[in-house]
Amino acid sequence: MRVRRTVINALGSAALVLGSLGAMTATASPAAADPCGFYETGSDAYYNHCTSDGSRVVIKVEVAWGSDYERCVAPGKTWLGSADKIQGAHYVNRTC
Repeated sequence: MRVRRTVINALGSAALVLGSLGAMTATASPAAADPCGFYETGSDAYYNHCTSDGSRVVIKVEVAWGSDYERCVAPGKTWLGSADKIQGAHYVNRTC
């Protein structure tokens, strides 16, 4: 009886740990899919303006074989172009 209780407790503890890990993975995935700021996928470059106040901001887009430029972006994900052409983008401390 004592062995059975120990095994049941161990299985219950393992289930709690695995369940917690699964919950953490599920909540971490959306953030990893669209991180804040500049990021690239295999073929595209994006800027994700993460805000809760609805502000629009100016970013500087760095182009590989062309002139850099500024762009006004709204909250959320903005496609900047091909990852081959865009080297980066960053917030320039201005709203628009």
